[in-house]
Amino acid sequence: MLCNGCFVDMDDNLSINEFAELSGVDASTLRFWDRIGIFSPTKRNPDTNYRYYSMVQLLTLNFVTTLSDLQIPLKTIAKLREDRDPQLLLDLLESQEEKMDMEMRELRLRYSIIHARRKLINHGVNANETEISIRHAASEEMILWSRNEYQEGDTFIKPLADKIVQIGERHINLSFPVGGYHDNIESFLSSPGCPDHFLSIDPLGTHTRKAGDYVTGYARGFYGELTDLSERMAAYIEENSVAVSGPVYTLYLRDEICTQDPSQYLAQCSVAVS
Repeated sequence: MLCNGCFVDMDDNLSINEFAELSGVDASTLRFWDRIGIFSPTKRNPDTNYRYYSMVQLLTLNFVTTLSDLQIPLKTIAKLREDRDPQLLLDLLESQEEKMDMEMRELRLRYSIIHARRKLINHGVNANETEISIRHAASEEMILWSRNEYQEGDTFIKPLADKIVQIGERHINLSFPVGGYHDNIESFLSSPGCPDHFLSIDPLGTHTRKAGDYVTGYARGFYGELTDLSERMAAYIEENSVAVSGPVYTLYLRDEICTQDPSQYLAQCSVAVS
């Protein structure tokens, strides 16, 4: 076995630096593990206090590094060194597996939120806000909230606030982007700022906006404030003899996550070409 250019015999006493090079564990980590009693050298020089290790200790070290890599606490590893059996280790690994399953679910959730918001923000950065056009859209999974009920004078924000109060009952994650859903183009044109449902862009949703071509337009303003977008979309559909069908989706490419100024929110409204 080579170490620092020298041949090392199984019975040789290795310095801490030689053992660190051989094992791949930093000398500083070996010193720390020695201080807390997890992994100590086979002997020390009484005059210099230098630590010396044996090749056989690589097996013990593998026990420590394996459990440490699995994020098992050092105190637990120290106890297992003194009292170890297969069932005890099995229970520990099962517990750690459950913890990691939870951590992976949380990571996947955060990844999905990042992915959804990156896609919308990037679209908003590149959108031609003054243009009504036919754009191809990929499929998108969403959660449709329960049907909205409007009182006289209500706009987008009042029923949205009411729904948010009840949000815990429906397990909707508000970290995902929120938008509006009109049942059809007629509903959109008659009340563009009052969607029939709210929606969340969420990969766990059971509603899918199908991939295809959509008549698409943009408007700046707070939730539900779509200025003259509905009129411009209606004019485009009529002037170009475009047949449309299905729901109208309002997605906010810029919202409170992107800007402090509500007047600068950017909505995208789209309806499928039939």
